[in-house]
Amino acid sequence: MNIWLVLFIGGLITFGFRFSLIYLFGRFEIPDMMRRALHYVPPAVLSAIIFPELFLHEGALSLAITNTRLVAGLIAIAAAWISRNTLITILVGMAALLLLQWL
Repeated sequence: MNIWLVLFIGGLITFGFRFSLIYLFGRFEIPDMMRRALHYVPPAVLSAIIFPELFLHEGALSLAITNTRLVAGLIAIAAAWISRNTLITILVGMAALLLLQWL
């Protein structure tokens, strides 16, 4: 029962934070410069999460062809460039990583 209570309270807190931001942004006029800056937040956060996983292998920089995550990432980038489809990019990247780790 405790786990359900924790999940419920965590969901309420998350909803509260998100709703408050939506409510505040609906009431105030956001400056154009701030709106343009917020546009770049998701790619910056995603890059900060993904790049260490691609370039670091066992805590050290690895740009070698034996770095399977880097090679799979490059294949996923090529798939993204060709297809312009997020789902295809994710599937191709995951399949490439699985295949490279299996080999």
